[in-house]
Amino acid sequence: MNDGKLKIGKFEFNSRLIIGTGKYANFDIMKKAHEASGAEVVTVAIRRVNFNNKEENILEHIDKNKMTILPNTAGCYTAEEAIRTARLAKEVGLPKWVKLEVIGDQKTLMPDNEETLKAAKVLVKEGFTVLPYTNDDIVACKKFEGAGAAAVMPLGAPIGSGQGILNPNNIKIIIENAKVPIIVDAGVGTASDATIAMELGADGVLLNTGVALAKYPIRMAKAMKLAVESGRDAFLAGRIPKKLYASASSPVEGVVR
Repeated sequence: MNDGKLKIGKFEFNSRLIIGTGKYANFDIMKKAHEASGAEVVTVAIRRVNFNNKEENILEHIDKNKMTILPNTAGCYTAEEAIRTARLAKEVGLPKWVKLEVIGDQKTLMPDNEETLKAAKVLVKEGFTVLPYTNDDIVACKKFEGAGAAAVMPLGAPIGSGQGILNPNNIKIIIENAKVPIIVDAGVGTASDATIAMELGADGVLLNTGVALAKYPIRMAKAMKLAVESGRDAFLAGRIPKKLYASASSPVEGVVR
């Protein structure tokens, strides 16, 4: 089956893996991991960019000829902070789209859906392509879609936890009910987690820690690339139904007894 591109608003990509920039040991490893991942989108926390020091400015270490930067509002705890951060990204010349993240609890880093929705409505009106990060709440995801989100990003597990997809049933229902792309974001710890997300029918996977803090980040980045591709192929191929009892692989008709 010929699979189409990942389309988010006016943006189109061949890769369905979105990768982050935080927690790498150094910029050289980050750049090599990005290349190995095959990702065409890299997300950057705008509030953590050092605009005053070119060497420390992470934007200077991203190959902008190969990757599109997706600004994110990590570190924001109110709608006002997130809106201001998105506007800053636009002012410094980054693409007018945003991974909208508003955290509600400092310990668990779980999203504040009420504040995120408030910010989403404002930014959509201002012409931003908005990708809100949320928990695996079926109702919340529909509200974000109704507010004009170009894609919705439910978490697989808490940020950086590496626990994988904790609630596949909710993710599956969110995907089945959505009319916009669903990108599973957060909690992916290894390649099989990414594959499961894609096999459920997700349009893409966003990850960072699972690669950046792996023992060998570059090798893990390659594994994630293959995992996303494999999971997508498996979803499109259509898995066999699960059965309670065994079913012979070879036909029994004509067998001499």
